[in-house]
Amino acid sequence: MPDARPPGEVPPERLRAPVHRPVRPERAVVVYWMIAYRRLDFNFALERAVDWARELDRPLVVLEPLRCDYRWASDRHHRFILDGMADHRRRLEGTRIGYHPYVEPEPGAGRGLLEALGRHACVVVTDDWPCFFLPRMARAASAALDVRLELVDSSGLYPMRATDRVFNTARSFRRHLQRELPSRLERFPRQHPLAGDPLPPAGSPPKEVAARWPAAGDDLLRPEGAGLGRLPVDHGVPPVPFRGGPAAGAAVLTSFIEERLDRYAEGHSDPDAKATSGLSPWLHFGHLSVHAVFRAVADREGWSPDRLSAAADGRRSSWWGMGEDAEAFLDELVTWREIGFNRCALTDDYDRWESLPEWARDTLETHATDPREHLYDLEVFEAARTHDPVWNAAQRQLRGEGRIHNYLRMLWGKKILEWSAAPREALRNLLHLNDRWAADGRDPNSYNGIFWCMGRYDRGWPERPVFGKVRSMSSDATRRKVALEAWLERWGG
Repeated sequence: MPDARPPGEVPPERLRAPVHRPVRPERAVVVYWMIAYRRLDFNFALERAVDWARELDRPLVVLEPLRCDYRWASDRHHRFILDGMADHRRRLEGTRIGYHPYVEPEPGAGRGLLEALGRHACVVVTDDWPCFFLPRMARAASAALDVRLELVDSSGLYPMRATDRVFNTARSFRRHLQRELPSRLERFPRQHPLAGDPLPPAGSPPKEVAARWPAAGDDLLRPEGAGLGRLPVDHGVPPVPFRGGPAAGAAVLTSFIEERLDRYAEGHSDPDAKATSGLSPWLHFGHLSVHAVFRAVADREGWSPDRLSAAADGRRSSWWGMGEDAEAFLDELVTWREIGFNRCALTDDYDRWESLPEWARDTLETHATDPREHLYDLEVFEAARTHDPVWNAAQRQLRGEGRIHNYLRMLWGKKILEWSAAPREALRNLLHLNDRWAADGRDPNSYNGIFWCMGRYDRGWPERPVFGKVRSMSSDATRRKVALEAWLERWGG
């Protein structure tokens, strides 16, 4: 695998500037506004900022802010991001990079921070993330700044906007990737974009900026600090029982490659096999790069690009020229994850009922008034108090760990559709439960899973009550198909 490219070569298809503003080389610093790809390695956006700093011979300031008024803000999501900030502070301490982690103490307190820092900036570089509130925030910043703002895509192996086609099936997207992805595999982000010729020393942000918007201290960045408890976020959703941050994400990746990848194909659907990667929270918060994950798999397989198949027929296996386990994992990591980025980047309705295929909406609405054997409201779902012990265990795992085993997550969603009063209400329940509790929620891949439960990326199946032609699942069938004993012993209550 190639490890680096010459400086200044972030692929143009990963770069956009929504509003025309000039670069102002007479100003003091280059700013990297870190809002989604919260990492210092394998990051095209940080690489672009470093390239600007070298070209303009200006110091680099990394601004990593955290709002408190985004929807679903909670101890869980905040703590995960704060862990990453602590990693970044440790790595950048004593370097020439100015690092400013700002945590908003009350709603609106951070307003004006980027503009104030931008008045000292030659150029501002930020992360191009396609969903949740981040696109709106980036558009507002583009309009407010008087200097060039660049958005850089570092989300996946395939650039989100390399095509203007929205794909409706995994097979069609897989065929497209098999034609278009090989050339992108030679254009990885630099593993360590801050390495190389030293930049001018940055020191701290301008005094008036640092005084009004002070950097987060130990009371927030240390897990034992009391600062999180004083923030106006949802304290009813506690932190997950594992650390966030790039260091923790790298450790989980290493353990997956060494201990679980060699049984992924056969075991990833069985909760008791413990063969899944467990990487989704770190991928969601940007602490871990898909490029880093891919490189770890490729290195483990002794892979090189000349092993790619010449066929572009959409098949799920044998295209990469790797072993069965690696092929199965990469189909999840690349095809199924990045088809969600494709939709979120190119459409505005990715999280709305109207985005479902017409056949799915029609059949669900036709069966909306079908009698339900069981009917629950959001409060019962959230408390895991249904009649079904398997479903309740999945909801307990979501509340306790911020995630559900992949296979059981599908069952979890299908039963919410079956037990809600109407399909639109089911969608609202799914979005609420996922976005509030899931560590990897509010994410293109997360919306994939929710909307797949209601027909997206699927086909019509034999018609049945409530579901219509949307694929159904049952807990009894799940018990027969996958091993659940140890999983139920832990989460069954």
